[in-house]
Amino acid sequence: MATFKRHPSPSTSASGGTRYGTMVATGVRCDRPLHAAVTLLLDERYSVTPLGRNGAFVVTLFPTYILEPAAMSASAIQPPRVDPTPIFEHFRGSYGSELLTAAVAHFDLFGRLAERAMAFDELANELGLQSRPANVLVTALRAMGLLEENEGLLRLTPMASEHLVPGARLDCGDYLSLAAQAPGVLSMVQLLKSNKPIGSDGDAGTAFIYRGGAKSAMDAEASARHFTLALAGRAKNVAPALADALPLCGPQTLLDLGGGTGIYSFALLQKHPQLRAVVFDRPDVLKVAQEFAETYGVSDRVELIPGDMFSDPLPENMDAVLLSNILHDWDVPECKTLIGRCVDALKPAGRLFIHDVFLDDSLDGPLPIALYSAALFSLTEGRAYSEAEYRSWMEAAGLKTEAKVPTLVHCGVVEGIAS
Repeated sequence: MATFKRHPSPSTSASGGTRYGTMVATGVRCDRPLHAAVTLLLDERYSVTPLGRNGAFVVTLFPTYILEPAAMSASAIQPPRVDPTPIFEHFRGSYGSELLTAAVAHFDLFGRLAERAMAFDELANELGLQSRPANVLVTALRAMGLLEENEGLLRLTPMASEHLVPGARLDCGDYLSLAAQAPGVLSMVQLLKSNKPIGSDGDAGTAFIYRGGAKSAMDAEASARHFTLALAGRAKNVAPALADALPLCGPQTLLDLGGGTGIYSFALLQKHPQLRAVVFDRPDVLKVAQEFAETYGVSDRVELIPGDMFSDPLPENMDAVLLSNILHDWDVPECKTLIGRCVDALKPAGRLFIHDVFLDDSLDGPLPIALYSAALFSLTEGRAYSEAEYRSWMEAAGLKTEAKVPTLVHCGVVEGIAS
C-alpha cells in the first residue's frame, strides 16, 4: 500500500512528483491504470493527475497530496502482528449465556439430571431435541464444567448440583431466569427445538445452503458478496499460518472446494510459485474470488469453477484438495459425502487437507470451540466436530491420516493421504 509522508514545504519526490502535507486514510480507492494504490478519504472530492510513465501521480484534495508508486499485489502470507483469537472468543461469548439460560429456564435440564443420570440419547429424548442440537447444548455445558460423563452416563457436576438444581439451598436458577425472555435466548430455544438455522424459513434464505427447500443466500449476488467478504475477516488472518502448514512444494494443482474468496489458495500460491489452484464455489461467490485473485496477483495461476459441490462434477486428478472451514457447515451425512467426493477427485497418493476447528475427542471442550459450535449450529446445518470424528470419516474413505498441525484462531489441519 502506498504511504503519505509529511514535508514542511513542497518538495520533489524520488519519482518526480510533488508532496504536500499528510492525511489519515479511512477508505481505499485503486486506480489500476496508474499502477499505484490510491488511499483517500471516502467523502473528499479529488482528482488524479498522472506524472509521466513511472507511475507517480498527484491526488488533488483540500489540501493537495501525492502518493509514491506502489506494487498492486497485496500479501496473503504476512501474518498478523497480534493474535486476534481473543476477539473471536469474546464475539462468540453470548452463545454460552444463551445456552445456559435455555438449559435452566426452558428445558429444566439440571432438574431432570438431578433425578437420575442419563445416556446422551435418553437425555436428548427427554428434552425433545434431535441429536445435533442436543450435542451442541451438552458439549457446551460439559465445557462449562456443569455436566460430566462417566461410563456412558451424563450427570451433574458438584457445582451444578449445588447451584442449578431447582429447590437446592443455593440454587441460582431464578437469577439466570431473569434472561429467560431475552431475544437471544428465545431465538436459541427455537433453534434448538427446530434443528434449523436462522433464516431457513424466510424469503432471504439462510447464510449458507440449507437442504430443506429454503432459498440460499449464497445464490443471491448481494447477500453472497456480503457473507463471502464477512468470512474473509477470519480467513485473511489464518491464511498465512495455513500456507506455512501445508507441504505443497513443486508443480502441483490444488482444488480449494468451497473456497469462498480463495484467500487460502492465494496464500498458498504466493508461498509456492510452482503451485496452481482451482477454486470451486457458487457463481456469485466466485465474483468476489476473482477480485481477490487480482488483488493478490495470482489470477494467472488460478482457475475459478462455479458449481454445487454436492451435485456438480468436480475436477479430477488433483494433487491435493483443501476443505477449509467447510465441513463444520454440514451435518454428518453431508460431511461423509464431501470427503468421499474429495477422495474421488485425488490422484493416487494425493492429499486431502481438512482445515477446521476441533472439539476434544471426549466432546467436553474446549469452551471456545464449544461456543463456536453453537454459532455454527445457529447459522448452518453443522456444528464443530472432534479430531476423532474427522479421522474416522477420512479413514473410512480410504485415507491414511497424519498428525494435526495447528494454524491460528483455534484452527488446525489434518492431512489424509490417498492410497
